[in-house]
Amino acid sequence: MFDLTHFVRTLAIWAIPVLFAITVHEVAHGWVAWKRGDPTAMLMGRLTLNPVKHIDPFGTIILPGILLLFHSPFLFGYAKPVPVNFSGLKKPKTDMVWVAIAGPAANLLMAIFWTAILWLGGHLPGTLAYVATPMQLMGEAGIIINVILIIFNLIPIPPLDGGRVAVGLLPASASIALSRVEPYGFIILIVLLFTGILWNVLGPLFLWVYHFFLAVGVG
Repeated sequence: MFDLTHFVRTLAIWAIPVLFAITVHEVAHGWVAWKRGDPTAMLMGRLTLNPVKHIDPFGTIILPGILLLFHSPFLFGYAKPVPVNFSGLKKPKTDMVWVAIAGPAANLLMAIFWTAILWLGGHLPGTLAYVATPMQLMGEAGIIINVILIIFNLIPIPPLDGGRVAVGLLPASASIALSRVEPYGFIILIVLLFTGILWNVLGPLFLWVYHFFLAVGVG
């Protein structure tokens, strides 16, 4: 049965952390690409924190909405990928690594930011509980979504960021072989997700990192 109150409450808590987690992630890719010689994202107006510019109909709206409807304990989503012309980079193979790692690095900074929000909310006086409680809930949500994006995107399967990092760092023959996986990357990930293999492998790491940030935030 659809619970409107639960839907609105969860949306209010998760909307800002999710939108900014995926937006900052994509802007970071485009910004580093611009600094390394490729202005594609900048010329297309994608170097902006305006979430509207980065919305992917399924990843930003439909997927999080489905998770809300099914009372998922957390939300997940993704933005429209920022276009990068790797051949336009100063040193394509090396710079590809920096462009790829920029997204997870941005999520790490966002996780630290939301940890600070969680900590601040927990140290406000009782008279400000009406502000403190939302801050704590949004802080925890921000930690969860950013830790998920960090760990998920560092999986070494193209076209995920970890895959692009691996392609950039591996010797030529192994790099070429791995890059050929890219057209099938998301199919592989979907299979790993629905068979439970992905959570069995990454779940313990996610929980460890999440509890680390949480411990700092409530300390």
